Amino acid sequence: YRRVDTCAAEFPSRTPYLYGSFELDGECESEPSDRNKIVILGGGPNRIGQGIEFDYCCVHASQSLREAGWETIMVNCNPETVSTDFDTSDRLYFEPLTAEDVIALIKNEQSRGVLAGVIVQFGGQTPLKLAHDLVRAGIPILGTPADAIDRAEDRERFQALLRELGLRQPENAIADSRTSAVEAAKRIGYPLVIRPSYVLGGRAMEIVHDEAHLLRYISDAVEVSGSRPVLLDAFLNDAVEIDVDVICDGEDVFVAGVMEHVEEAGVHSGDSACSLPPWSLDEALIVEIEKQARQMALALGVKGLMNVQFAVRAKEIYVLEVNPRASRTVPFVAKATGVPVASIASQVMAGVPLRSFDLPPDALSEPAADHRRRKEGHPVSVKEAVFPFSRFPGVDVLLGPEMRSTGEVMGIDRNFARAFAKSQIAAGNEMPAKGAVFISVRDEDKERAVGLAERLSKIGYELMATHGTAAALRKADLTVKGVNKVHEGRPNSIDTIKNGEVRLVINTTSGARAIADSIGIRQSALAERIPHYTTMAGAEALVLALEALRNEDLDVTPLQEWFPG
Repeated sequence: YRRVDTCAAEFPSRTPYLYGSFELDGECESEPSDRNKIVILGGGPNRIGQGIEFDYCCVHASQSLREAGWETIMVNCNPETVSTDFDTSDRLYFEPLTAEDVIALIKNEQSRGVLAGVIVQFGGQTPLKLAHDLVRAGIPILGTPADAIDRAEDRERFQALLRELGLRQPENAIADSRTSAVEAAKRIGYPLVIRPSYVLGGRAMEIVHDEAHLLRYISDAVEVSGSRPVLLDAFLNDAVEIDVDVICDGEDVFVAGVMEHVEEAGVHSGDSACSLPPWSLDEALIVEIEKQARQMALALGVKGLMNVQFAVRAKEIYVLEVNPRASRTVPFVAKATGVPVASIASQVMAGVPLRSFDLPPDALSEPAADHRRRKEGHPVSVKEAVFPFSRFPGVDVLLGPEMRSTGEVMGIDRNFARAFAKSQIAAGNEMPAKGAVFISVRDEDKERAVGLAERLSKIGYELMATHGTAAALRKADLTVKGVNKVHEGRPNSIDTIKNGEVRLVINTTSGARAIADSIGIRQSALAERIPHYTTMAGAEALVLALEALRNEDLDVTPLQEWFPG
């Protein structure tokens, strides 16, 4: 290993900045220390689905462990991250996150001092995949054991665990060929969610509505075989998705945050706005969700962080998936609650029990924290995704199970409506105070659209809609201007948007034909920088925010007032 001299030979550099090289006649400049050390594996290159949120966890883990007296060794290969800064860790290896490179540098570090273990939880899916290779090489893993990781990631083993615990899961199947995929889909029923196994960011994930769509997906998107199976899940229409982040030390479980997604299940969790604490769930449901998350953490033997995704439909709770690692919501939870989640989790992995931390009162007992926070007047925080659509003309902005956002913002206030309004403003979505709203929704959304249109009309907005939606609104005695669809002649909906007659667009659709027919509406709204919402849940949250802004102005409160001390 060679060193990068970050001080230009003027004085000794504080942090060894190392990279691997070959054929140097045995010369090595790494000079491992004789201290007790912990290796932290970073997330590698930023990409959609794996971004800076994981680097946040790595940095906070390194800082926390250094304060506790450990020598921290960071392994990453992304110069754009904070984890590769010279003052983040004691030693930095700028190496690819492959089994060969990581094992080689760890063996080098083991030549002196004592390696307590390697943390694979904080860098997302990339380092998590190395867990089994490290164990086979005789390298200890800190935190959740490799077998527990596999138990959560392996579909069949995870199903067996849920059956043992008596927890519900959407009907699902694993297919290793076209024929088995078609048979499984017939048994489960359409629509369904299909994806390759072991993916991050929902890559190559789709909602399929019929057999033709399924066969097209298998032909075009993925290669299906015994070693590369696809996963099929029943799609839960009109379900609310919930994210839960917990820390477990093997005996106690701390529920760090329960987040309710604004968009319905079927939109990737990284693309949906979410609220902490939940804004529409009742207390009994929140308590039951926390209870189920605790059960799974203890049954899996988690040590450190775990993320669970639930779906709630008609008061029934379904487990969608469990990730035995840090999730992209950890930084949001930490900022929304004032609890240093990643720092505590890193100490837990190093052997410190949860009971030794200054956590909220009764946080380790049931029922846990979130529903009480709402009662006690704690603020509501809303995370909103930021999308790169403006840089990609012609891309459809319709949200689905494959992640598309490249950033996120946060709004915090005393209630959900005001916090959501702040998150929209922070994300660059204009909140128009007046003007016309264009509404075009699928048939199953028309009843909800009537209620939204009534509320928008009451606070002074004009209504415009395609003829089918307009007919539903007129039945409710609403004044609405009908607008042609593109194939019905001009002026049509796209002309209306381009002419500046519209300040807000609400457009929901389903089915391949309808999605193709309405893509022009969404692209025109994007080109004209007009706020557009493609789910009814997102539109309902927006109307709440607009109503709140009508009644009072937003104000800015220092974070220290929300989280004193």
